[in-house]
Amino acid sequence: TLQIYFIGKKCEILQDMNRHLEAVLKEKKALRKRLLKPRCQESLPIEATFHKYIVELLSEAVTFIEKLESHLQTVRSIPQIPTVMKNMDTALSKAELLVMDLEALADEIPRWRELQKEVYSD
Repeated sequence: TLQIYFIGKKCEILQDMNRHLEAVLKEKKALRKRLLKPRCQESLPIEATFHKYIVELLSEAVTFIEKLESHLQTVRSIPQIPTVMKNMDTALSKAELLVMDLEALADEIPRWRELQKEVYSD
């Protein structure tokens, strides 16, 4: 009950974050163009010693934007986790039942062999 409340709150927070990230993703092309566009005419000049770091930073920003869809997909899948866990529990229970049946059959095989030997020896 209290745990469900906190899970619900976390889900709301994640959904808010998801909406924000989706809005950012819609701007992905515009952001990429802005990141790749030379900034020298729109901002303060950057000292030459920092140019290398700016290039690296822009490269990392473009990589982040490219991976954003994957991260959004991960966030979208969070509400489905309880259902996936329930399905996994069900599959595990079925597997355990199958293992028990298999063990029972494995115990029966030697008995069947003995019966077959008796039938053929008579």
